[in-house]
Amino acid sequence: MASLKSAITAILLLVVLAGCGEQSKQKPTESAVPDASRDDRTPDAGETGEASGQQGKQPADSARAFELTEENAIDFFFDYQKDLKANRVKLTTDMGSFTIELYDNVPYHKANFIYLTRQKYFDSTMFHRVVKDFIIQGGNADNVKTAKKRGDIGRYLLPPDTRKGYQHHRGTVSMPSSEIDNPHMLASPFEFFIVVTDPGSYHLDGEYTPFGRVVEGMEVVDAINQVETDDGDWPMKNIYILKAEVLN
Repeated sequence: MASLKSAITAILLLVVLAGCGEQSKQKPTESAVPDASRDDRTPDAGETGEASGQQGKQPADSARAFELTEENAIDFFFDYQKDLKANRVKLTTDMGSFTIELYDNVPYHKANFIYLTRQKYFDSTMFHRVVKDFIIQGGNADNVKTAKKRGDIGRYLLPPDTRKGYQHHRGTVSMPSSEIDNPHMLASPFEFFIVVTDPGSYHLDGEYTPFGRVVEGMEVVDAINQVETDDGDWPMKNIYILKAEVLN
């Protein structure tokens, strides 16, 4: 595991040295594959319109004591996942609730999702991209509050972990790639998508990282997938994640 961690850290450092691309638009454009709908290395507080001296309340999780960066994220999640027993997260939306089971052998993505859930990041974000009979994508919102939450948590990406044998079957939860210049297909940590296609969307295999599956409430996912959208796949009526909670 230590050698894997070193290799991943080296890849991340190469990406940092390559520099960041321009931020993409807040709203995603229509495409055949899931993509992060913005540069997930989020803007500084000043760029969001918040007063530079104003500090929001910190979440209760004691692990949230610093800002995640490209340099420290892998070490942090390596340690965070060691004693992580929980592997289910329940998402309650204004269209119903469903439960995700996270894969234990995709440790960084599992740890990231549970960490963000415990930081209340997903609360009040949206399912902001819906492609009928393909996917629903969540974890973003077109407001300053979400951008500020991302900035408070940190600027980082996750390495791909595509060789654990998981495929993009119907109900699979996977992580989109950031839209920045990203030759290593590093994953956007703040967003996720759920495959709706029956039996699956297997053209995504090897390109994106499956890290869980819906085990309860798939009918809610299907209902979200059928809502009316605009030309950019953004739902005409906002679909909020009201609460995300880790189940013990």
